[in-house]
Amino acid sequence: MPGLKLGDIVPNFEAPSTHGRIKLHEYIGDKWTILFSHPADFTPICTTELAKIADYTDEFERRGVKLLGLSCDDVATHQAWVKDIEALASGKKVRYPIVGDPEREILMQLNMLDPDEKDAKGTPLPSRALHIIGPDKRLKLSFLYPGTTGRNFDEVLRVLDSLQLAAKHPIATPANWKVGERVMISPSVKNEVAKQKFPQGYETISLPSGRDYVRLVNV
Repeated sequence: MPGLKLGDIVPNFEAPSTHGRIKLHEYIGDKWTILFSHPADFTPICTTELAKIADYTDEFERRGVKLLGLSCDDVATHQAWVKDIEALASGKKVRYPIVGDPEREILMQLNMLDPDEKDAKGTPLPSRALHIIGPDKRLKLSFLYPGTTGRNFDEVLRVLDSLQLAAKHPIATPANWKVGERVMISPSVKNEVAKQKFPQGYETISLPSGRDYVRLVNV
């Protein structure tokens, strides 16, 4: 991503929000944080997305994750919109703050503008971006969706579980992995070291190449 790459420390912006003024690094503290943008308040897809985040807030909190919304509307507009969001949520309240960035300064820093979606003045609108930020304030994962496609928050939970597991163990998660399934030992871990790190044992899959790089383990 131009301007902000995986592993970069995210900009420590300060801005008003529906929960008062926020300094990003202070807000993150020592937690994982999901920072998500949306094109505009009082629009159909955005309302369903933020309602779904309200529905999933307990799941995110259970994983020790903070949530933070961001758009180019001002805070007063965000506050008025919250009632509509909650009307589409499954009886849940919007407990996360939403930052106002009418000048789009923060959105530009975070590479969250969609050049193909513009307002009546021809100014680019925010994309449906979502950044997962680690406790070290570094960007761990980023989704970038066009305005026409709503995000899948089951997938957000899945990749979050993968990131948090990989932060604790030298592993990686394979395609379509779900919590509870076996993971793969990182290729950088030699077999001798793997036996020490995973005393419970692991399975090496036999491959035509004869190489032993597919090693499955339960953690």
